[in-house]
Amino acid sequence: MTTIVPARPPGAVSLADVLPSVLAALTGGAGAVPLPPARSAVVLLVDGLGSAALGARRGHARHLGSVSGSLFSGFPTTTASALTTFTTGRLPGEHGLVGYSVLDAERDRVVKQLSGWDAGMRPGTWQLSRTVFEAAAHLGVRSAAVGPARYARSGLTEAILRGASYEAAESIADRFRRARELVAAPGATIVYLYVPELDMIAHRLGWQSDEWTAALEEVDGEVGRLAASLGPDEGLLVTADHGVLDVGERGRVVFGDQAALVDGVRHVAGEPRCLQLHFEPDASEAVRASTLAAWRSTEADRAWVVTREEAVQAGWFGPVDGVVAPRIGDVLVAARKGVVWYDGRSTGGQAGSMVGQHGSWSSDETQVPLRRFGAFAR
Repeated sequence: MTTIVPARPPGAVSLADVLPSVLAALTGGAGAVPLPPARSAVVLLVDGLGSAALGARRGHARHLGSVSGSLFSGFPTTTASALTTFTTGRLPGEHGLVGYSVLDAERDRVVKQLSGWDAGMRPGTWQLSRTVFEAAAHLGVRSAAVGPARYARSGLTEAILRGASYEAAESIADRFRRARELVAAPGATIVYLYVPELDMIAHRLGWQSDEWTAALEEVDGEVGRLAASLGPDEGLLVTADHGVLDVGERGRVVFGDQAALVDGVRHVAGEPRCLQLHFEPDASEAVRASTLAAWRSTEADRAWVVTREEAVQAGWFGPVDGVVAPRIGDVLVAARKGVVWYDGRSTGGQAGSMVGQHGSWSSDETQVPLRRFGAFAR
């Protein structure tokens, strides 16, 4: 019998709770993350900084590694989904970004949620939830997002940063300096500070590389400088969207040449550690059942292979809006060992040399740090 993994540990604080809790702290309320009152706050999200990797390199992170605290990032552990959960306070079944690449059934295509936006799939309507920044505006709290210039006008930015002004700064140090200026301005402000460099290095070289460690040291130094400069009414939270694990060449599996695994499959979506397979609309129940059985027979020892209905029932995506349900694969293949899958045909990705991977349920992927500084450390 297939084991279904729960969407989140019972009662656990998750990434969805972070920004709503910060807003509550700035407006006299209480959130799921207990925070002291503050006038303004910086919320730093370090893409790909998992608790396990940070713990393994804590000697290189004097500020981030010297204190404990973590939370559950959510599922799937991929940037497009997790960042949207972070900025809306909603889970993927509600906000609609249910994977790295997702089926756009109306146009019969798979679209990458980081870069594939176009006139046929508008960010303002595809992403269904109000952002925390929009909620903040109604409470008199300003919001700003600080990140690299290349993201300023992206579709994902439009989808998930509604209500926040975008402040472009290229280097990590420049981003921290700009965040410091913004949080010091009079009045209440939430500053979302985004650092993508560690995730980018991990994908290319792995989180165990010297380059990743050097980037962690740089971010940690900037955190220390920012924390030391904060006034008594300014808070700083540090978290991440997901963790990363390194997958070697032996863990890269190409499945597109195995007929039993692709019989009746029209689209392959998701990501290498969490495939989302969509059947042909006219695929018979027998074909669907046979393909599902083939995946379970072949991969059950290293993956959770579940149907959409099983995933939804188990709460993998949280409450699922009727509009969102068809975006989720008919079959999901979520890695529970150090493996990734590539289609290898024109309908899916080719196996490459990417080392750092994420998307599934391992604690390396789902557990991310939560660190408090300034007014929030009281």
